[in-house]
Amino acid sequence: MFELNGARVVITGTGGSLGGVLCDAFAAAGAKVVGCDRAEAEVPGICAEAHGFDLRDAESVAGAARAITANGAPDIVVNNAGLTRAEVLTQVEPSTFADEMDTNFTGAARLSMDLLPHMRKGAGNRAFVFIASVNGLAHFGNPVYSAAKAAVLAWMRALATEEGRHGIRANAVVPASIRTNAWDHRIAADPDVMSRVQPLYPLGRLITPQEVANAVLFLASPLASGITGTALNVDAGLMGGNLPFIDAITHSDTHSEQN
Repeated sequence: MFELNGARVVITGTGGSLGGVLCDAFAAAGAKVVGCDRAEAEVPGICAEAHGFDLRDAESVAGAARAITANGAPDIVVNNAGLTRAEVLTQVEPSTFADEMDTNFTGAARLSMDLLPHMRKGAGNRAFVFIASVNGLAHFGNPVYSAAKAAVLAWMRALATEEGRHGIRANAVVPASIRTNAWDHRIAADPDVMSRVQPLYPLGRLITPQEVANAVLFLASPLASGITGTALNVDAGLMGGNLPFIDAITHSDTHSEQN
């Protein structure tokens, strides 16, 4: 469906569950995947190149950009890396601000700025795709992470608006909770957590890494050549409406009735 034959695609956070699926998806579409994570050893073997650097450190990001572009300018950059630990305001420590803002926003912004001069000289399909979050649209906890993802969306719109004249597009995929191994510790601590969480989504389930990867592939590909400055929700309907509120005011379980 998606043909990216020979495209040079930089993907960050490739050592995580979603990152690995993104690498597989882009490689299957014929792209040359440049995998990035904190350590080269965390980059999947399917990647054509591996680069280890810390998004929280400006010099580390700049060095990685030099190493990446030494082998050619990227055609596509997928900013996927992300991390959150402080789930509510009372868990936010002074170090949380720097770690979560730099990992989730500042590092991605720095990397895009370091790669842009090289991408501007290219031709054909060139695009940034940012992995944002519904947390950047409404509050679902993780306050610093949420602020960082809101900043990612603003940065994406800036790139789309100012870099379109160079033929460069920028968009974001906005997932809700993704069923990855990040949920394993929650399920281990509370085996019933999924039975409470899943009914919050109109589709009655969490989304999968492959569903997110499909959306990223689309926005990165020439099939989306006229799309820039857009945030595409992949959220099982979460942001479409408030199903628990409807259930509460109607004193019914709408989701159960539909099944």
